Amino acid sequence: MVLAPATPFGLVVGLAISESEMPAWLGQVGSFAVFAGAAQLTMVTLAGVSAWWAVVLAAMVINLRHVMYSVAVAPAFTRQPAWMRFIAPTVLIDQQFALVSQRLDHDPAAFRTYYLWAGGTLLVGWQFMTLAGIVVGPTIPTDWRLGFAPAVMFCGLVVIGVKDAANAVAAIVGLTVGLVAIDLRDRLGIVVGAVAGVTAGYLADLLIDRRGAGASVSTSAVQS
Repeated sequence: MVLAPATPFGLVVGLAISESEMPAWLGQVGSFAVFAGAAQLTMVTLAGVSAWWAVVLAAMVINLRHVMYSVAVAPAFTRQPAWMRFIAPTVLIDQQFALVSQRLDHDPAAFRTYYLWAGGTLLVGWQFMTLAGIVVGPTIPTDWRLGFAPAVMFCGLVVIGVKDAANAVAAIVGLTVGLVAIDLRDRLGIVVGAVAGVTAGYLADLLIDRRGAGASVSTSAVQS
């Protein structure tokens, strides 16, 4: 289910590799070493036309959302062995976060098995997607709006990531802002959408908590 919305994004990355000055084999190795679609797409796009530090900086900015992911799942890793905490960040991508964030309270062993199984599946699947993009990419019409592939991926995350009203607000706002900002340079639309979504979700959560507290006070007053 999670691989499906990521498929067009993987094809886009493969297409970008095939059209860049980067050797195809190096681009494929990058899919394994980087394993962050938006960052990899930006690096492929900017490679050869920007200074190396600009490429690295752009990739770091785009991946800022992974800091938020790490903070959110950190409590579950306090019960994991050191080797697990060492390798887990490698596969903590958007789809992985959407899956494991709903299982943070599971038994440590069960959580570890699921995390590794899901992350390994995504990692292997991504290699096939980008390889397919490299092979068949040149046959895709150039007038297709492939820039919307990242938004397609986030649509899939919305479907599996919404658990309550605050998450729904975050998902809708993040997706909408991401689509509006899709044409920003260096794929910054994804970062803008992520920040907008997190902010909206946080404010919605505060509002819901305040209303809940007000309702509790009113109920207590009535009972008194």
